[in-house]
Amino acid sequence: MGLFNSFNISASALSAQRLRMDIISQNIANVNTTRTQDGTPYRRKTVLFQEKEVPFSHYLSRESREKYLSGSGVRVAGIVEDTSPFKEVYDPSHPDADENGIVRMPNVEIITEMVNMISATRAYEANVTALNSSKSMALKALEIGR
Repeated sequence: MGLFNSFNISASALSAQRLRMDIISQNIANVNTTRTQDGTPYRRKTVLFQEKEVPFSHYLSRESREKYLSGSGVRVAGIVEDTSPFKEVYDPSHPDADENGIVRMPNVEIITEMVNMISATRAYEANVTALNSSKSMALKALEIGR
């Protein structure tokens, strides 16, 4: 595994965690949105990660097989909506209340989103540390030649 591969792996993880934090922020911002464009309450979204796949052509030579067996980073496989049921709250004065005074609220839990945000932040910090360590090793390797 080359030096620049470690940079690419860390960079892909940083991008993925940034998107994860953006989606979590969107969930938190819409915690009280009872009506979206399709007329339903906001549905919580989550990000799916997947290991980056190496094209088959890279496995054809022996050197390439050894080089790419260690992985090549992460990619976002998709953003999916949580299918858990909406929360129902009794509030007859709400404009979106039904005939019984029940308002369907988004399936977003603030505590869950905050825990996910902390997790994404820690993963981001870990990848920044890995990137800085790789950079430091590269600089030390350059100093050997002096």
